[in-house]
Parts: sequence; structure tokens; C-alpha cells
Amino acid sequence: MKEKKKVLVGLSGGVDSSVAAFLLKKDGYDVIGVTMSIWDGSFSVSGKHACYGPDEEEEIREAREIAAWLDIPYHVIDCATEYKESVLNYFKIEYLSGRTPNPCVRCNQLIKFGLLPLLAKKGGLAYDFFATGHYARVSYDEHFGRYLLRKGVDTKKDQTYFVHRLSQEQLSKIVFPLGGFTKAEVREIARQAGIQAVEKAESQDFYGGDYKELLEMPATPGEIVLTDGTLLGSHNGFWNYTIGQRKGLGIAYSEPLYVVRIDPEGNRVVVGTKEETYETTFFVKDINWISVEKLTVSMEVTCKIRSAQREREAKIEPENNGIVKGTFFHPNDAITPGQSAVFYQGDVVVGGGTIL
Repeated sequence: MKEKKKVLVGLSGGVDSSVAAFLLKKDGYDVIGVTMSIWDGSFSVSGKHACYGPDEEEEIREAREIAAWLDIPYHVIDCATEYKESVLNYFKIEYLSGRTPNPCVRCNQLIKFGLLPLLAKKGGLAYDFFATGHYARVSYDEHFGRYLLRKGVDTKKDQTYFVHRLSQEQLSKIVFPLGGFTKAEVREIARQAGIQAVEKAESQDFYGGDYKELLEMPATPGEIVLTDGTLLGSHNGFWNYTIGQRKGLGIAYSEPLYVVRIDPEGNRVVVGTKEETYETTFFVKDINWISVEKLTVSMEVTCKIRSAQREREAKIEPENNGIVKGTFFHPNDAITPGQSAVFYQGDVVVGGGTIL
């Protein structure tokens, strides 16, 4: 008798991961549920639900209940120390360097799809594949011998932006059961199956409290100036601002102003009009190539520089030291250092990296 393939499924207690586990079991896989524990109680948080926060205990309880309903083994794996080192410290360093980090992308690469399955295996859990409830797809290109990361069929829910840093090795062992479904279809599957999972409010936030708590920095007054150097006001730390920000500047002017540049050395925040936030050229470093081994010639792509932004047409060209020059065909607003730029051709992720 052929042995069932074993799949380790990341459970959050929500509808998406629950349906992912349900579909895998229905398809005949031997399913094991697992949840990563990353909250160490370091901060006093009162705020919305997020990935990192004290409501993790409730999430684990919900995931355990789903696993029991599905009649599958369930384990909680402590990743808190590594999460603090790899994600929280990175978050702090980036903000204090005047950049805007993307902790969700980093967590997916290093913790959720990296450390979690690794610790599970070290802890004695044998499995063939790792699965999550992300809306994305993986396929294999026979001609080029590479695994491809593709958008989920529900373009409004597509999450390839957040998982674009997965390596070829990781992609070879990943299953995304929801990639071929719309969110509405997933909800209907849950309803028909009788899955009593929590439909959590969706958020891109990774922390439920005030980011200042994570930075642990005292107020450090500095200047807010126009692009021509005109002094408009003051702030209590440049790390409280990000490129493109309009609200919460605390200054008055004849027209709306936006953060266009952050000067960490001078503790200065530079603001300008909406027009001054638009640029066409940008540079990207630390790129994870997926559909190609590396970029050797210029390529026309669509590019997304924020998770909620639609893709824009652009050209990318190789520079020295692995850096890529990107040029949007039409000016794009708030190109933010530290954020991720992800390149696509159709529904295939070409690669992505960090904006300089």
C-alpha cells in the first residue's frame, strides 16, 4: 500500500488556514497542524489584533480546536527568541536608519517558512511538505528547471508580495491549497464543511500596539522642513515618520504636505507637495530571483512597491554588485527605502528585493 504524503500545516485558527488543512486531509494527505509562538510578553499592548501581540494565546486555542475538529495532531513551536532577533531587531534597525521596514516579508522568509518547519523537523515531526493558507500558487518550469511562485487566482487576495523571498528549496516543499480559490469560495467551503473558524478582521499590521513601543527610543526633537529648507515645525524623532505620510505631521500649510525624505543624520523630516512624492527611477538590493537565476539583461515587468498598491509597468536593468535599477513608465508616488519591490511577468513572480 502506498504511504500517504505527510503535510505540516501552519494553523492560525482563522478560516484560511483551517480550510487549507481541511482540503489537504480531504485529498488524502496525512496532515499535522502547527502554530508558531512568537509573543514573549515584552510589551504592554492594547490595540487591534495583529500577528505579534498578547492575543496569540487565543489564536493558539482556536487553532487547537480546529485541529481537534479535523482530528489531526497539533503542536505549538516556540520561535519567540529567533523572532526577536530576526524580525524585531531588524524592524528597529531599519526605522532608526531612516528606512521603512517590511517585517511581514522578513518573518515569512526566516520564521514562518524557515525556522518553524525546521524546528518541527528537529523536534521529531516527519513530513514531506509544508502548507499555509496563503493565496498564492507554486508550479514547476520543466524547461528552466525552476520552481515558480504565481499569484493566487483571486487577485484581490493575492499574497505573493508577502512571500516573494522564498527560495527554490523552500518553494519545492511548499503547498498553497487556497491558491486556486477565491476568498468567497473558501468561505463557502468552510460553511459547507461546518468549520467553525474565526473570521478575523484582515490587517497588514504585524504589531497591535504603537510602533514606538518596539523602537524603545526617547523623544528626540528635530526639524520638519520643506524641500527648499524652509522650517515648518518640529518632531520628536524622525523614526515616527515614513515616506508618503500625510497625516499626523502636526504642521499647517496652504496645501497638503507629505513626507518626501527622511534625514536620520540630521534628525530632520523633509516634506513637500504631492507632486514632489512622484519619481520614476529607483534602485533595489538584496534580490531574491525566482523565475530567473539572475538578471543579465533589461526586462519589462510590472512592479509593486507596496502590498496594497496595484502593479505599475516598469523596466528593470542589472547594475553592479547585484543591484537592480528600476524605471517606472509613469511616475509613481512614495517609493520608500526599506520597503519591498516585487517584479512580475503576468501572474509569475520574477523576483523582488529591498528598495534603496
